[in-house]
Amino acid sequence: MPHIAIQMYPGRDQKTKDKIAKRMQAVLAEEMQADKKYFSVSIQDVEADDWKDSVEDKIAPENLFISAEF
Repeated sequence: MPHIAIQMYPGRDQKTKDKIAKRMQAVLAEEMQADKKYFSVSIQDVEADDWKDSVEDKIAPENLFISAEF
């Protein structure tokens, strides 16, 4: 089952996270030409102080398609 894991700084409410998750699920289903029921989405809040260790350092360079500009 395809899955997308989203990590973001805290501050968004559940309604916003739900909207993001549903939109990402729809995009994946459309692009992969499959029913959206096959796609899961998770959202994890990560504090700014933990970002490098918890997120950035765990992404292999060959898997990073778009890099954020901080």
